[in-house]
Amino acid sequence: MLVLERQRFPRWSIGESLLPHCMDFVAEAGMLEAIDAAGFQFKNGAAFARGDFYSDIDFGDKFSPGRDSTYQVPRDAFDKLLADEAAAQGVEIRYEVEIAAVDVAARRPRVVARSADGDTREIEADFVLDASGFGRTLPRLLGLEKPSAFPVRHALATQVVDGIPEGALDRSKIRVTIHPLHSDVWFWLIPLSAERCSLGVVARPEFLAAYAGTPEDKLRQMLGEDAVLSALLARADWDTPVRALGGYSADVHAMHGRGFALLGNAAEFLDPVFSSGITIAMRSASMAAEVLDRQLSGERVDWEHEFARPLRQGVNTFRAYVDAWYDGRFMDIVLSPRRPPDICRMLNSILAGYAWDPENPYATDPQRRLTVLAQICRAA
Repeated sequence: MLVLERQRFPRWSIGESLLPHCMDFVAEAGMLEAIDAAGFQFKNGAAFARGDFYSDIDFGDKFSPGRDSTYQVPRDAFDKLLADEAAAQGVEIRYEVEIAAVDVAARRPRVVARSADGDTREIEADFVLDASGFGRTLPRLLGLEKPSAFPVRHALATQVVDGIPEGALDRSKIRVTIHPLHSDVWFWLIPLSAERCSLGVVARPEFLAAYAGTPEDKLRQMLGEDAVLSALLARADWDTPVRALGGYSADVHAMHGRGFALLGNAAEFLDPVFSSGITIAMRSASMAAEVLDRQLSGERVDWEHEFARPLRQGVNTFRAYVDAWYDGRFMDIVLSPRRPPDICRMLNSILAGYAWDPENPYATDPQRRLTVLAQICRAA
């Protein structure tokens, strides 16, 4: 197996809060022992807040079978560790190599690879899996991109030495805070260690444009509008530049074709709110590897029915939850003191990443059930 990577690892990336389902695929790849030994921040749930309202969920209290915990990780260290483990298993990784062109019409797909020193060469493959994430290499080169159904949203992101007093923050959970005045604006606070957090905000670009100054100036101003977050981060040391990310939601006309398949964010990215991106990426990689292994062994396979459709089933479940987040249904549920415990366990399963469970009605029929449950919680 040959991996072509445009950047040099380690490198910065967002997506630090993993879901428990991710660990199933790390274990499948034979890398769990290395991840467990790395000392990453333990994670067992998520917390949601708005003003004085606070609610948290525990991944151990869920409907679907599966793992109860995961990690919150600096992606530079986490991704480098996974890449090194893959290399130790025999995978060849060439860093700082960009894909300049691709031809999937030939009997075997060909890519034109350009290295950092300008050297260009053509590589012929049995099959191409695009795991380029937001780079979206094959969708761009093959004209597969189409607009996302979600409105354009931007993010400002950084890491800080948080200075949060011991006991004031549950470091085993990501904390998601809704802006006190704007329900479609939210902040993330992801503990990465005993003293360090990832920090960011997601909002429409026109909302961010209303704030003056640099990305750090904007993020500081918005944080100042939430009393609880301001108090938590009052002693923070902002030692990392604030980065601006925009227009990340995306979709494609097809997730596979002759000689190729798209994995994770290269095919579709929804929204960062439920940390679903890495879970979808890892599940898509696992599914594609299984189908491809059978194909390369001479078996006739159906990529649409064995890969694209079952993958989209879980993606569409996450999509329903993102819809419910931005239209207020999800917060009406999660902040209600009278949430039905049995149903909460079903919701917790989705938040733990198990969005493909055919036994969970909140995975198979999410839009209608979330609407009904939100109505019940509002009336309680």
